[in-house]
Amino acid sequence: MHENTAIVLATFGTTVETALGGVLAIRDTMAAAFPHTRVKLAFTSNQVRRIWHRRAADAAYVAAHPEVPREILSIEGILAAVAILQDRGFTAQVVQPTHVVPAEEFHDLTAYVRGLLSIRTMKPRWRPFKAIALGRPLLGAYSPDRPYADDIRILARALADDAALAREHGAALIYMGHGNRYFPSGGLYLEFAARMRQFYPEVLTLIGTVEGFPAFDEVLADLRLHGVRRAVIKPLLIVAGEHATRDLAGPQEDSWRSMLGREGIEAVPVPRGLGEHPAVARIFVEHAAQAAAEAGVELR
Repeated sequence: MHENTAIVLATFGTTVETALGGVLAIRDTMAAAFPHTRVKLAFTSNQVRRIWHRRAADAAYVAAHPEVPREILSIEGILAAVAILQDRGFTAQVVQPTHVVPAEEFHDLTAYVRGLLSIRTMKPRWRPFKAIALGRPLLGAYSPDRPYADDIRILARALADDAALAREHGAALIYMGHGNRYFPSGGLYLEFAARMRQFYPEVLTLIGTVEGFPAFDEVLADLRLHGVRRAVIKPLLIVAGEHATRDLAGPQEDSWRSMLGREGIEAVPVPRGLGEHPAVARIFVEHAAQAAAEAGVELR
């Protein structure tokens, strides 16, 4: 058992005020699950943090946006967040990412955590951390004990409402994931879409990504093949930020909504981040609890 425990929620972040609900909902769900454990947000994007810090120094912006929490205006990166908590006596921490797949960001986060755990002092009692546990992304990670396929099934079950909405509209269900040109995350996305089709066979569920594979062209080819004329489009992203408001559902010619329209396919946008879905937020709670248990950290 470890005293003075804390949870650091590591998320890419967003600069869109209305999208903050995605990360704040996960934070609040985590805090409610562990009311005696400190929960702190960290944004991993340097650029996103700099924008919030500039806004924090702008008195007019702060006055115009009372809905933005002070925690966001002064948001730290993962290393700073962990260090601040450690300096205040939280020597046992769980770093829980809000990433969807274990790709580039999760790789870097893993390196940070391993580096912190590698610190050795001459006298063991002065080691800065008793434990740092790292939770899994939404669609799992590299673990012989917890198969990623189980996490994919859990998420697919949690998104039953999406399939129901598409069914009500007589539409296909299309998700937009982020993707990565330098990391093979496409297989996880495709397996997720396959599980959705298995669990909800009356709905054609497809997924494309902003970067990498599968691209929008692959989605469009499947829609043509199946003669789809209406599609519910939704981000498979934690927050409904710029990718959701612009790339997915925006009025621009290159948005997915516009490109579908030119194909004669009516798009029904649902610009809601995954973090706003209570069942998804609870998955992150479960991942944090499992990581803590494996590291001998008590979350209360």
